[in-house]
Amino acid sequence: MPGPEPHGPDPRRAAPAGPGDRPSTRDPLSSAPARPGDRLPAPAGLGSWQGLRGWWRRRSLRARLTMLASLVVAAGLVAGSLLLLGSLQRSLVDALDTTARQRAQDVAALVDSDRLPGTIPVAGAGTVQVQVVDPDRRVLAASVGSDRAVPLLGPAELARARDRRPRFLDGSRVGEPDPLRVIAWPAGSASRPVTVIAAVSVASVAGSLRIVELGLLVGGPLLLALFAGIAWAAVGRALRPVEALRRGAEEITGAGESARLPLPDARDEIHRLGVTLNRMLDRLEEAGRRQRGFVADAAHELRSPLASMRAQLEVAEAHPGRVDTGNLAAGVLADTLRLGRIVEDLLALARLDERPGTVPSGELELGEVAREVAERLPGAGAEVVLELDGDARVRGDRHALGRVVQNLLDNAVRHATSRVELSVGAQGGVAVLAVTDDGPGIPAADRERVFERFTRLDDARARDHGGAGLGLAIAREIVRAHGGELSAEGGAAGARLVMRLPAEGPTG
Repeated sequence: MPGPEPHGPDPRRAAPAGPGDRPSTRDPLSSAPARPGDRLPAPAGLGSWQGLRGWWRRRSLRARLTMLASLVVAAGLVAGSLLLLGSLQRSLVDALDTTARQRAQDVAALVDSDRLPGTIPVAGAGTVQVQVVDPDRRVLAASVGSDRAVPLLGPAELARARDRRPRFLDGSRVGEPDPLRVIAWPAGSASRPVTVIAAVSVASVAGSLRIVELGLLVGGPLLLALFAGIAWAAVGRALRPVEALRRGAEEITGAGESARLPLPDARDEIHRLGVTLNRMLDRLEEAGRRQRGFVADAAHELRSPLASMRAQLEVAEAHPGRVDTGNLAAGVLADTLRLGRIVEDLLALARLDERPGTVPSGELELGEVAREVAERLPGAGAEVVLELDGDARVRGDRHALGRVVQNLLDNAVRHATSRVELSVGAQGGVAVLAVTDDGPGIPAADRERVFERFTRLDDARARDHGGAGLGLAIAREIVRAHGGELSAEGGAAGARLVMRLPAEGPTG
């Protein structure tokens, strides 16, 4: 006799669920209850669909195009085969109906002319069966091979078939292995009406359809396989220029060698893609060249004040009693200020390169900006003359445009002999600011080069002139960000730099 359970009922035994119990949330493969954060297994259909999509995405473009084209052709072959079989069947059945109707009309004509023989002659004995039945369903005459005792149609069928529409009839009821196509044609007089029944076997239709079906079942897959092979070869040949572009791009290392992608002979989309990529490589190469030159020039400019400070400090350390500390401090301070200006200019250029064409928008008067900058200009050997001609209102950042004017004035004062003219006006909806000095001027061949970074002309390369060749480059970038243009023009005794910006509101 088993003893009592020492630890209570077995927890593995499930108690019967009551009417108010909720369904269990236990994992069927684990005895631990399911937690709210646990993920339930995905339905089998969804997982299969996701797996199919993943498999499809992993196929090559050539394989996917070939499979898609083959699938479309296969669908077309299936639809065409079904349409062909349906059309062929309809055509063959119509031919049987025409034969049966013609024989029924011929026999009806014999009945109407009272020339009906006992045995009805028909062409192709055994393929067409003809009976003439009176209203009491007695067979008055029949063709060779037809039953002379039992009509082909029963009473109800005979009544429905008198509408002269062909119908299918089960041939087993009259000893035929294949179905029959039957048509009934009324004949005779009103006092002696009879019905002519013509039946044609559909064995020839079934045989013809079987031959066509066999041809489609054998030829369809062969045709599809041939098309798939041709599509695979054609897609591969069409993608050959893309593979050439890929190999060309893989061979480009960016190690300073100028390389371009090979272009196909055909003037198609791939050729245009290659041309666009080569243009992009040209731009990247030019950007890399400019960046390398910018880094080299920046390192050179930063090295000059650092080398000067280091030399002064090394001399002071080697000969502490012979160095004037005041001169040392002034020299180091001058180099430090120069170094700070270079760093600020580099930072300004980096910001302009990072966000080209984006400036705060605000309406301002360009003449007021020019006056404020001119008044803050420290005393120099050149006289600055300000000329304001009308109201030149523009939209832009006041601090940025002030920096442009400051850089233009600094450049003009640095190279002027005794006079600098700063003029502001408006011409036909354009605000114009011009800075002219009476210095040596800018040669026509260098009027565009002066706006490049770290550019100094031959007569301005001495370090005592100050500047690192970044002021005009920064000024042009700021002006272009405001939708304007900064250029060097001729026609003056010295250098003439002109800034043009779109004017806001009425100008005069």
